[in-house]
Order: sequence, then structure tokens, then C-alpha cells
Amino acid sequence: MVGSSPGPLRRLLTPVTARLRARQFPLSPASSPGSPPMSRTDILTRYRRLRQISKQQHEAVLDIIAPDVLLDWARRLGLTVGKTVVLENDTELTLPEDLAIYLPRLGHSHPLERYARLAPFAPGSDEAIVLAAMRQARFSLWRIERRHPITGLILRDLLRDEETWLVDEAMAKNAPPGVAMAARLLQPESFAMTARIIVPVLPDLMPLPDLMDEVLTRAPALKRLQGDGLARDPRFAIGIYRAAVATGAMERVRFKHKRASFLWTDA
Repeated sequence: MVGSSPGPLRRLLTPVTARLRARQFPLSPASSPGSPPMSRTDILTRYRRLRQISKQQHEAVLDIIAPDVLLDWARRLGLTVGKTVVLENDTELTLPEDLAIYLPRLGHSHPLERYARLAPFAPGSDEAIVLAAMRQARFSLWRIERRHPITGLILRDLLRDEETWLVDEAMAKNAPPGVAMAARLLQPESFAMTARIIVPVLPDLMPLPDLMDEVLTRAPALKRLQGDGLARDPRFAIGIYRAAVATGAMERVRFKHKRASFLWTDA
């Protein structure tokens, strides 16, 4: 792999807590001022409700996306032979699906905007809350810092240098502190949830510095960006996903509803 100069890369990956204060999230999601804090059971009940709605809405958005759009994204990730999608494992399909849901094609409206017009949910409903969170979803590189005192995990956004409270039952049971991943998170409450997919950053396949080198080498314009600007650039997610396909990283991902000895994330 041809790498970029190590200086900017090291600055990107080095924590800068001395310069930035980590965001502090309340420990009691969905609690109004003065109300009792929500218990672990209450939080997980709320999470499971929102997670189910998220699953349904992601599937509904995919239903309005033309097959040729998904095929084009699969081609850009190296998942096609001719006009056929070829997968090493089922989880690889979630990569082009994520791009088809969250990235609009040039000259076309955003899929989430089209879905919002077709499914006008009542303001303030859980469905409206989840859809709004999907429209504000954030892609980044994340590292598990520690366990949340009530439930879930505290992640550090390695690009924005912020901390986020993630609720994900399978990941909390199986992923230890220090694990890094790329993921798109949505935040319908004080806690965040994954948007269907994570890409583990595995040292035995491609260490984080090598992954960044690979992405920046393929898209040199990204070298001029950092922080939130880099995280928001569609080419960054595309590059991460392309590397995941090339290294076979998605073979290490398991979903809760499937039988597996190692569970990474809730489906």
C-alpha cells in the first residue's frame, strides 16, 4: 500500500483531549427535568422500541430505491461481476445498502427525503423521531472507551474527538474497550444506535493507520479535510467500505438474530 505522509495521519488519529473537552451526555435519556432517572430496564425497553422502528424504516427506504442504484453502489465497492452482485458473506450486502440509503445520487433527491414525503408520520411520534435521527446520522471512525454506568458503551469519535453513548446489547456483551470500528450512528434519544451496520477495524487485516492510508491514497482530495469535514464527505465512507470488502472484514461481523459464537451488533 502506498501511504500518505505520516504527519497529518498521526495528528488525525492522536487524541486531542487536551484541546477539546469531550461531550457529556445525560445519564437519563428521555427524562424531563425534575423527573426520576430512567432505569436500565426503561432504557433498554425504549431502545428496543426505537431499534425495531429503525429496522422497519431502513427496509422501507430500500423498497423505494431502484435495483440499478444498489447495483451501482455494489459495483463501486468491488462487489460485482458484470451485472451480478457477488458476496463473500451476507453482511457485505449491507455496505451498498447503507450507501444507497444515506447518499443521494448526483442530480437526484435524497432517498430519505423521498421516504419522508411518502410516509408523513405524526409529529412527535416514535416513527418521526427515528426518521429525523436517520436524516441526521453521523458516519465516523469510533473506538470503544468504556462501559456506560447504566447500560451500553461510551464511544470516542476519532475524527471529531467527541464521546457518544451507544446502546447496542450484543456489542456491549462482546466488544471490549479499545476496539475500533467505522459506523454510521443515529441518535433518537440521549443515546445513539447503529444504523444497521458496523465495519470492524481489525489489526490483523488492516490496522487503523493503514486503513486511513488506503482511503486517502484512493481519494487524495480527502487529505485536505479533517474532523467533521472528513467524516461527512461521502468519499470517506465509500473508501472505508471498499477497504472492508478488499480485506474481508465483514466476515467478522455477526448479527444478534443469527446463530454465531461471536456477536458484534444488534441487527
